[in-house]
Amino acid sequence: MSRTVVRIMTGALALTAATAVIPLASPAPAVADSIVIGGQPAHVKDSPWVVALSSRDRFGGTRAGQFCGGALVGPKKVLTAAHCLSRESLGVDVGQVGDLKIISGRDELTGSGGKEIAVSGTWVNPGFDPTTNSGDVAVLTLSEALPAQDAIPLAEAGDSAYRSGTAATVYGWGDTTGNGDYASSLRSAKVSVLPDSSCEQAYPGGRNGTYDASAMLCAGEPEGGYDACQGDSGGPLVAQGRLVGLVSWGNGCAKAGYPGVYTRISAAIGWMENAG
Repeated sequence: MSRTVVRIMTGALALTAATAVIPLASPAPAVADSIVIGGQPAHVKDSPWVVALSSRDRFGGTRAGQFCGGALVGPKKVLTAAHCLSRESLGVDVGQVGDLKIISGRDELTGSGGKEIAVSGTWVNPGFDPTTNSGDVAVLTLSEALPAQDAIPLAEAGDSAYRSGTAATVYGWGDTTGNGDYASSLRSAKVSVLPDSSCEQAYPGGRNGTYDASAMLCAGEPEGGYDACQGDSGGPLVAQGRLVGLVSWGNGCAKAGYPGVYTRISAAIGWMENAG
């Protein structure tokens, strides 16, 4: 049976790095040594805006407590998925996670390079609907500023980066195969921005989820094989040097006919502005 899944590691079993929020359907074959399925090694020196969310108290173990990704959009601001900070994901309210940090400048999560910076404040979109994953964005405020030049610009409404067929790249530290095979080194995968009509056909409602073009964006390849997966939630989808999406949800990982669904950044800008 097909199952719609969000793409966070679950708190209860993150120590073994071998689960999804909901059991995955059989994925398309993944490229050997891939992460962000169908991917290749990536380096934060080339993409310094990619960060990992970490909580050793709740998601400890050999992966520095990483459980989601994020994108640096200002010296003290990181965007991630709202579902990464939900009570269902964390097991407690986000305010009770005293050691919530971002990891910046580190390819290998088990290494010692880069910085681990405490999160001093969180904003979770009040319009986030955990049933449909619409409005899936949150903002983390950091206790220490990172270099302004490391932040990635946001793609606004009408940006050419949203055009169907545009080449894009998704980044993360998540599942490498769709079967719970996590690795600790950053990877990226090349995908294509897909037309809303294809996404609406793949996710018309019901058990596979509902695609909402006003709030979501989808990317992948029609034949599958290239996608984000569990552990990549909140991570960046980048096109033409701008942030166009955040990893949100999908039907399995890298399945033909079921592209990955991302929070549309142009919509997120509006939600954040309306919040004041």
